[in-house]
Amino acid sequence: MKFTLSVAMNPLEHFADLARTAEECGFSSIALPDSLFYSETVSADYPYTPDGSRFWTEETPWSDPLVAAAAMGAVTSEIEFYTSVLKLGSRNPVLLARQVNSVAALTGGRFGLGLGVGWSPEEFEWCGAPYERRGKRVDEAIDVLRLILDGGMVEYHGEFFDFGKLRMSPTPPKRVPFYIGGHTDVALRRAVRVADGWSSAMMKFDDLRETIERLRALLAENGRADDPFEYQAVCIDKFGLDGYRAQAEIGVTDIITMPWVFDGIGFDGELAAKKDSIKKFGDEIIARF
Repeated sequence: MKFTLSVAMNPLEHFADLARTAEECGFSSIALPDSLFYSETVSADYPYTPDGSRFWTEETPWSDPLVAAAAMGAVTSEIEFYTSVLKLGSRNPVLLARQVNSVAALTGGRFGLGLGVGWSPEEFEWCGAPYERRGKRVDEAIDVLRLILDGGMVEYHGEFFDFGKLRMSPTPPKRVPFYIGGHTDVALRRAVRVADGWSSAMMKFDDLRETIERLRALLAENGRADDPFEYQAVCIDKFGLDGYRAQAEIGVTDIITMPWVFDGIGFDGELAAKKDSIKKFGDEIIARF
């Protein structure tokens, strides 16, 4: 079992210290969220709350996740970083490949790319990307990313993206893993088709178990039953040593958590208190797992 620290919605000035502390306390990774901006109104429901509302405000702090990974990578030596998840639909994959390539090099290969389509029409449209046929466009963007990141002189001629021979150097020091987020059947099939793992949003334990069972069935159907495959989980109703062991039993390989939440500390809480919570989690959970 791996344990990953989420830094979602925390003050950006806390990131470096949180990363150093997490590394010292046995965490495997830092999960980096993505939000481009807060629009005053949105024309679609947020898919991961019961009523479709956003649970953050216009003043909630966000960082570009790749910039954050590079900054935290500079003050650590072993802990890894991955986006959980980056909204690919509103981004150009050639420009994104340049960023990912750079972060992978600067962190010595300690970077994984978690990808989702994105849910807000405004994020697409105001960044110059069409909201229509977004799934097909994202599928092609993933192909572009993998092609460029694998190195060498490459070209691509698709429906949405088209370019002649190019190369980005340096090539990442090791293959950048892709993780796909999303709970729909389309997202699960995408994860099985192109990714090294799947990343959940907030889910109850029973739903998480059903989703992992579905992913395993799809992997078997696609001849990937024996392939390594990560299951990154944000479970909202199973905690503590017994709860995490129960998650492991259903197939979770990576638990994404915020230890200070269990101690009643909010996103804007004191940095010292958050660090104490990370240390306690390391002693009481990670060291005993």
